[in-house]
Amino acid sequence: MLPANFEIAHLWVFWLLPLPILLYFILPPLRMKSASLVMSGLEKAVEFSGEKARKSAMVKRRNFFNWLGLMLCWVLLLATLSSPQLKGEPEMKVKTSRNFLITADISFSMANKDWVLEGKKVCRWDAVKSLMHTFIDKRKGDRMGLVFFGSEAYIQAPFTPDLKTVDQLLEEVDVGMAGQMTHIGKAITKGVSMFNEDTIKTKVMLLLTDGVDAGTDILPLDGADLAKKDTVIIYTIGIGDPGRGGSDLDETTLQEIAEMTGGKYFRAKDAEALEKIYAEVDKLEPIEFEEEHNRPVTLLYMYPLGAAMGLMFVLGFLSVIVSLIRKMTYRE
Repeated sequence: MLPANFEIAHLWVFWLLPLPILLYFILPPLRMKSASLVMSGLEKAVEFSGEKARKSAMVKRRNFFNWLGLMLCWVLLLATLSSPQLKGEPEMKVKTSRNFLITADISFSMANKDWVLEGKKVCRWDAVKSLMHTFIDKRKGDRMGLVFFGSEAYIQAPFTPDLKTVDQLLEEVDVGMAGQMTHIGKAITKGVSMFNEDTIKTKVMLLLTDGVDAGTDILPLDGADLAKKDTVIIYTIGIGDPGRGGSDLDETTLQEIAEMTGGKYFRAKDAEALEKIYAEVDKLEPIEFEEEHNRPVTLLYMYPLGAAMGLMFVLGFLSVIVSLIRKMTYRE
């Protein structure tokens, strides 16, 4: 039974199937010269019968198996010319239609060693960075950028589809590089300014922080209002557990930022929870694919061609054997 993806590119070739039969009846027989017997009484026989001597043709007759073999070779050659093939599924091409910005807090509080990753106690930033590597790798098709903030906010990676470069630039960041305080408003504003310089309409920001905004210049909600006007969706992630001592996570502000911009708030109290949040964001902002017109093709013409050549070799070999046997029999 043929597979579902089997196709014949040139089906019209099989209209040539009856061509050998048509040629057999249309074309004259092949005339071959052969030695003749000299008959002394031929002229008298012609004179007596009133018939005229004429040239004749010697038509070599083939047996049924020879004809069957030759016809099968013809069918196989037509099958070769028809270009049989297996067509794969249409390739899916990733659409690059979105700017995805990760805005992460690297203030001093992210150095707290209260998270466990792969059985080892690590600081919050090391755990966040490790899981961010996996998240970035899965966002193929998005143009990603990085903004890090503390007392100040700065651009670590502009929007680019080169996720390997983004991943490498992420690895170079450490706690305290942007100051010890947490200025969420500055971070959002810096992210919005990056979106303003690009023409892609779909804009998504992932904001991670473990503290409360300490800024006075730009309030977080003012930054969120600016993002809303620029149609930037912000997903906020609160790092840590507000129920534990030493945590100053401002969940209320993060929830309001998400609601204002059409995003969603998540709380990551540990590495396992953060990993689930990344999976949830993947579902909320799935990678888009489009079907390509080209489909991978596996050509199969070599199989009928090989079978035809093998069959012709067998027929030729058998013909030689039969001819030798006949000569040997005639001599005896």
